[in-house]
Amino acid sequence: MTHDHATDPGSGARPVEVGTVTSEQRHQLTTLSEQAQAAGGDVHAALGLARDVGGRLPHPGNGSTAFLWSALASVAAGDLTVARVLEPHLDAHAILGQAGADPGDGTWGVFAAEGPGEPLRATPTGSSYVLDGRKHWCSLGGELDHALISAWVGRERQLFAVDLDHPDVTAVAGTWVARGLTAVDSGPLDLDGVDARAVGEPGWYLERPGFAWGAIGVAAVWFGGAVGVARRMVAASSTREPDQVALMHLGAVDAQLHAARMVLAGAAADVDAGRADGETGALLAARVRSVVTTTCEDVMVRVGHALGPAPLTSDAAHAARVADLTVYLRQHHAERDEAALGRAALSGWLGDQPGGGLGGDGPAQAGQDPA
Repeated sequence: MTHDHATDPGSGARPVEVGTVTSEQRHQLTTLSEQAQAAGGDVHAALGLARDVGGRLPHPGNGSTAFLWSALASVAAGDLTVARVLEPHLDAHAILGQAGADPGDGTWGVFAAEGPGEPLRATPTGSSYVLDGRKHWCSLGGELDHALISAWVGRERQLFAVDLDHPDVTAVAGTWVARGLTAVDSGPLDLDGVDARAVGEPGWYLERPGFAWGAIGVAAVWFGGAVGVARRMVAASSTREPDQVALMHLGAVDAQLHAARMVLAGAAADVDAGRADGETGALLAARVRSVVTTTCEDVMVRVGHALGPAPLTSDAAHAARVADLTVYLRQHHAERDEAALGRAALSGWLGDQPGGGLGGDGPAQAGQDPA
């Protein structure tokens, strides 16, 4: 396997580079990889790392997006629990930066998914708001200091900054029964008249360019997790000469990871060059996430076929990494997201938009079926 996503057998602390980085950045990535591996699934250690690096890593779109996504991938290759804590903390910093707000000290989450039942509601009270209701999918809602939380103001969604130490914020216990990312409890929060500060106007959170960029950042985490899984297969080759079947899986995994890395690197360049705003950015994010998800799922299948049950039953770190990545990948909505991508891609092609993923550098010629 190439140096982009391989490591010495048994080592999980080698950085994962998404695009070109400087020698100083490579040194920082190595340190981050080592810190993530040392944290070893410890949420409080991960929170400490997030607090330490949150103000030092760049925001996407500021010229160093490849380095940022390399940092996320490097941490994920070391430990996915740490990455699951760090990624939303960095995303919150980027969102607040776009809004011209100071994140201050403490750790942050971003809770913007919608769940079943009545949604979380925001009611204006003078110059601020209060939040009432249940918010689903609040990762570490009982551990973080602050969160950016989406809520409904009438028929519009808006983003709010919330102090999670507020006495009327309650983490609902006993709902997180996952076997992957077990330490990152992502159960609901109940909010009862909780003070909140608006971050942007209604609709701003979803409409800003950074929404698509953050979605690709999550894909960089998935990619790093797949690298970590693949490294176990590389490690096995140092203790047992791989046969033809093992070599086939190694080659296929190498090609898949290389392709995903190239897609992420290209996306980072597009973001920094201003080519990933609006609908173009949303389409890019959908494509990148689909490519990376397919890669990650194939890597897990191939590593499982190549190694058999032994590492899943006797190697705690590998078993946890596979389980963690399995849960993490379900942030991608599989066939539903692919259907949405197909609709967007078809619309772009029929609208004569260049750069489509359906072939060549531009749209199909008139009269041709783009499918």
